[in-house]
Amino acid sequence: GTGYFTRRLATECALDVVGLDPDRAWLDFARAHAAGGERYCAGRAEALPFPDASFDRTVSVTALCFVADPRRAVAEMLRVTRTRVVLGLLHRRSLLYLQKGRGGGVGAYRGAHWHTRGEVRELFAGLPISGLTSSTAVLLGGGGHASRVAERAASWLPLGAFFVAAADVRAVR
Repeated sequence: GTGYFTRRLATECALDVVGLDPDRAWLDFARAHAAGGERYCAGRAEALPFPDASFDRTVSVTALCFVADPRRAVAEMLRVTRTRVVLGLLHRRSLLYLQKGRGGGVGAYRGAHWHTRGEVRELFAGLPISGLTSSTAVLLGGGGHASRVAERAASWLPLGAFFVAAADVRAVR
């Protein structure tokens, strides 16, 4: 995609970050907007072009919602990761789905798969992980003061637009 989250991780967290996309045009866009020394490379999530255990952590924000075989992509993420994997996935039981996801989606959400809690668990089932956690985040878009207040007040509601799932990687012996 645009590299938005890759840039944020590189600049705000001062991490050595690599972004991946199969589309050359998106890679060109991301590289043109690079801000924190992040790198971008061509590749598919289902066959990551990196050796085993190449990264301390691996993060995917909504990319797996557009991948043909997200379970294979999660297995690949685990293969190239030493410690922890974090996924951000679009949530089918959210207000955002009602606005942007129904009927095949609109705008940037066109063609996206919106996950349920059960599907999130299925993505990791039988894979070498421990400590899987998931919750929803971002109940209301916009990020303004009213959104932040509503987020805190309704943090117990499982209706956020995104699932955030995280798991520790167990080394396969």
